[in-house]
Amino acid sequence: MVVDPKTALLTKVIIHQVGNKLLEEGVALSSHPVDLDKKEDLTHNLKTYFLSSFREPVFYNFHHVTSLELNEVYTIAANVFESRRTFVKKTQELARIFYEYSNHPRIKSGELYIAYFEECTLGNEVVEAIGIYKAENKETFLTVRAEEKGLEVDLEAGISINRPDKGCLIFNTAADEGYKVLIIDNQSGNEAQYWKDEFLKLRPVADNYHQTRHYLELARDYVTGRLDEEFEVTKTDQIDYLNRSLGYFKKHEQFNELEFAAEVFEHKDVIKSFKRFKNEFAEENDLDIVSEFEISNHAVKRQARIFKSVLKLDKNFHIYIHGDRDLIERGVDPDGRKYYKIYYREES
Repeated sequence: MVVDPKTALLTKVIIHQVGNKLLEEGVALSSHPVDLDKKEDLTHNLKTYFLSSFREPVFYNFHHVTSLELNEVYTIAANVFESRRTFVKKTQELARIFYEYSNHPRIKSGELYIAYFEECTLGNEVVEAIGIYKAENKETFLTVRAEEKGLEVDLEAGISINRPDKGCLIFNTAADEGYKVLIIDNQSGNEAQYWKDEFLKLRPVADNYHQTRHYLELARDYVTGRLDEEFEVTKTDQIDYLNRSLGYFKKHEQFNELEFAAEVFEHKDVIKSFKRFKNEFAEENDLDIVSEFEISNHAVKRQARIFKSVLKLDKNFHIYIHGDRDLIERGVDPDGRKYYKIYYREES
């Protein structure tokens, strides 16, 4: 995990209730932080709940299309870092702002936790941090109580402390660039975008991890979405290009775009087509994709999961293609049946 709960100090926690604005559920604001004094077990479990889900150093920055100061969450965080006496007031503002963005019909009512941490070790720095968490999915727990005739059991709804539904951790460093921010979100789809894109307004830090990730996404989208529109390629050819793309990132430490294009796509016309697609991809996704960077092995491992090398033939066969494209041939027999011929040296 990025921040060790054993060394970080949790000094403040406040909880506000935020409903769905579309359903007019409203906001219930707390006027005081949670009492953590002499509650070591509670503090320990809250720290684990708040910090243990941030396992990867994949950072984002706050941003705004006009001016960074117009990002409301960034400004509130800056005010709290400057003076912790504003903590309660500013977290109440934060809850009201969050309510304004909670207007999708599938967004659930829930508790908004805001926490303040000291002595968070981030690389070579020791910094303060603000955590914002949304807990909306309740679980059912059994509670046992003693009665005169014996033990009785009841059902209660509560929040599991395993992992928040949504979270962000704002570190008091690189303020001029929009702070360093980590996020978690257990939802996907359009209803989940309100957390990162609408409420927090975050964009990825342009580091090696994100450059590697974006370039692999670019290569995958080109091969699976554009290549067969402009050239006659088989499904086997597409899988081969995907394997080559991923293989380049696995065997090199430094990325070079010219080298990558020549090694993966080989043909001049395909390389030109790929470069045109790269420019479109960067513009559509508001990305600055550079032509040289140090490859992040962590990003390669994560992106490898979505690089599919499976050739599906009707509902009868799946062929996994991991290597030499020349060892598989495609053809049609005299009766019109399609077939693949596969060459190999050993079987296991």
